[in-house]
Amino acid sequence: MIKRLLKHLFTPHWVISRAFPKATLSAIETVIAASEKTHDGELRFAVEAGLHPRALYRGLSARRRAEALFASLRVWDTEHNNGVLIYLLLADRRIEILADRGLHARTTPAQWQAIVDGLSDALQKGQFESGLTQAVDGVSALLK
Repeated sequence: MIKRLLKHLFTPHWVISRAFPKATLSAIETVIAASEKTHDGELRFAVEAGLHPRALYRGLSARRRAEALFASLRVWDTEHNNGVLIYLLLADRRIEILADRGLHARTTPAQWQAIVDGLSDALQKGQFESGLTQAVDGVSALLK
């Protein structure tokens, strides 16, 4: 608990802009917009440096935080229940991909894990933009 708290406290917000400068975020936004023209789902990307100490004290996991964002961003609010959230929590080095029930029912955990594994490999190599582009392409293929 203490080790995780320290990681979150000492992961400043600016690490997001170092990993995802404006040009990279703009490129990811463009890829997502192009993707959404090819299917009727909604795809969102969210990244956070770390969690608030109160959330950590309550034991909030990256998965639970992603679920909260999924709800607050209304990713679930699509006609066919096929929204997807790609969430990164940098302090924990966690990737969570959440799919709404309409898409989740037609996919397998192995398909989602393959996307997570590819993104994880790219992020470890510092290939943030290309890793997310490949993840968006993978999610788009499932949405089609």
